[in-house]
Amino acid sequence: MSKKTSKKTAYINCVILDGTKDMVPVTGKVIIVDDTRIAAIEDAHGADLSGCEIVDLGGKFILPGLINLHVHLPGSGKPSKKPMNLERICKLITSCELGNKIGCAMVAGNAKNALMAGVTTVRSVGSISNYDSRVRDDIAKGKRVGPRILPANCAISVPGGHMAGTFAYPATSAEEAASLVDTIAKDKPALIKLMITGGIMDSDEVGEPGALRMPEDYIKAACDRAHELGYKVAAHCEGQAGVRAALKNGVDTIEHGAKPDAEIIDLMKKTGACQVLTLSPAIPYVKRLPGLFNLSEAAVTNSITVVDGMVQMAKTCLAEGITVGLGTDSACSYSTQYDMWRELVYYVKYCDVTPAFALHTATQINAGIAGIGDITGTIEVGKSADMIVVDEDPTKNLQTLRNVRKVIMEGRLIDSPTVKKYEETETVLDSF
Repeated sequence: MSKKTSKKTAYINCVILDGTKDMVPVTGKVIIVDDTRIAAIEDAHGADLSGCEIVDLGGKFILPGLINLHVHLPGSGKPSKKPMNLERICKLITSCELGNKIGCAMVAGNAKNALMAGVTTVRSVGSISNYDSRVRDDIAKGKRVGPRILPANCAISVPGGHMAGTFAYPATSAEEAASLVDTIAKDKPALIKLMITGGIMDSDEVGEPGALRMPEDYIKAACDRAHELGYKVAAHCEGQAGVRAALKNGVDTIEHGAKPDAEIIDLMKKTGACQVLTLSPAIPYVKRLPGLFNLSEAAVTNSITVVDGMVQMAKTCLAEGITVGLGTDSACSYSTQYDMWRELVYYVKYCDVTPAFALHTATQINAGIAGIGDITGTIEVGKSADMIVVDEDPTKNLQTLRNVRKVIMEGRLIDSPTVKKYEETETVLDSF
């Protein structure tokens, strides 16, 4: 059951994890929410709760809502039984208003599923047309229920490049790349997304995924125009050449990543760029999971290369004091909109961080990367009341995040949220 608070709400009898780097479980406090904001965090004994609706959390843990920095909202992440012609589907769905309505409903459904799983903010980095910003606006108007959406809408690629004709417009010149930024900006996105390299499934050679596709003058023209308009730029990069080109020409976040060398690390430090790590989509290929069509030896080999590169980049960045964020690349097969908790588990397993640091990354650090650190990411007076409730301490057991008991989104309490899960997918992923 969901309800928008019309008066103050006091969350009592809880254990608070505030999302900060040095967070420790805090008891004996009460969180008071006034409309959409956290109004006070006070000692439980002696707090004035008059006029408050009391929500007793029964000793459960309350923490900031998770932030997923890399999703594609048109896709659910459920593996397809057969190959799909995604370009044909996108052309068909955008060809008429009925198709557009269906597409927006699909995006809204996937976004809502993420919220019900405890993800209160998503950064969508490539979608069909302007569907993400349309759904964002509907949520803001109260027409739909969903998380905070930070949309890039349709990204920018090149002919034959990654996601061209589906989740990205193909640019044929530097001038067109800059013009496409203006086109995307008409719908007031939160950022601009570039597809600079190829990906695992569209690589030219075995062992060399992430070939550079976008010319450097295209990258610079798009970044310059985006920055003129006040937007940061995220870039799909899965190869060293692409990462270098991105950093030299103004990209702000490297999505995915590649094995770094000294030049790449130096560029990241000089530019202030950061990495958004996305292990969820590649791990199923590395593990040779069933149900992935066209699972060739090339795909497996390239997946291993990409995972190794991303992990080495993340470890090096962390060691060098460069910020690393987390996203799931939801929409890829086996990377669902509701499994952000798995990305935290992978981060711990592959990058040797603690569960507490993984949680800190998925909240406060991710909020900072997304440019909303003053709004959300921690349980703090004045911040948006974006919180989730779980049974156990996630800094000890991250898997408790898979069963969120309550979601508070901008003050709206969703009790016993229902998540649409895919049992077969869950069983396969749980196997490893």
